Amino acid sequence: MSQIVNTAQAEAWNGYEGEHWAGHADRYDAVNVGFNRFVLEAAAIGERDRVVDIGCGNGQLTRLAARTARSGRAQGIDLSAPMLARARARAAEEGVANVTFEQADAQVHAFPAGGFDAAISRFGVMFFADPVAAFANIGRALRPDGRLAFVCLTGFEGTDLGAVFGAMAAHLPRPTGPDGRGPTSFADPARVREVLTGAGFGEVDCTRVEADQTWGRDVADAAAFIRDWGPVRYQLRQASPEAATRASDALTTVLRSFAGPDGVRLRGAAWLVTARRPA
Repeated sequence: MSQIVNTAQAEAWNGYEGEHWAGHADRYDAVNVGFNRFVLEAAAIGERDRVVDIGCGNGQLTRLAARTARSGRAQGIDLSAPMLARARARAAEEGVANVTFEQADAQVHAFPAGGFDAAISRFGVMFFADPVAAFANIGRALRPDGRLAFVCLTGFEGTDLGAVFGAMAAHLPRPTGPDGRGPTSFADPARVREVLTGAGFGEVDCTRVEADQTWGRDVADAAAFIRDWGPVRYQLRQASPEAATRASDALTTVLRSFAGPDGVRLRGAAWLVTARRPA
């Protein structure tokens, strides 16, 4: 792996967090699959395009981009060795030959200058140590007039996931921290525009999009999955046994309102962000 500056994230994604995501790739894809089409359509990937997927994780979006750019290529970049191993295995199983995956920190990785027509991401760009520096580096990897398209989380207030975290909040801190930090570091479109323009991008646009997210086949299954999700698991282990039990009970109760014949579904919200490297 090349130079890493985002050391805290590298530790997390090569530890329990990355192992959990890799071991439950299909389940995490079931949560996020509805957002793929927004990114792919916004990126306007052509048959011969060269595409880089930032924070590619288990690589579902990367493989879809590779299929779209069938005479081009797609490369996935991520910090997580466990998830990249899963991504490579899935690409081999599916016979996607024009895709590669590399373990690297996109903030400082030595991308080929102008080597890509489009950069994409599905919830993989919210954790940079220095987001302006990171997007400037990604911009240099794009050809002039190259395209950037990604989805990032909105704030949780007023969302289904916010309701789930809110139900647990009387018993333990919200696992993702306050809005505007961590996973919701790009919850404010004004900040997104400030970061991307500071990194040299133009034509920045943020559009709210929504998609159904399947968290489990039933309430018990969904609750167990969410309890084992890294940030929730951490907070449960910091709490007293009594508080952890009450939080778990509250989680089960709130999930019942989202259960149906097709499983436990929450309506997810994201910002679809598009921009261009100046010509």
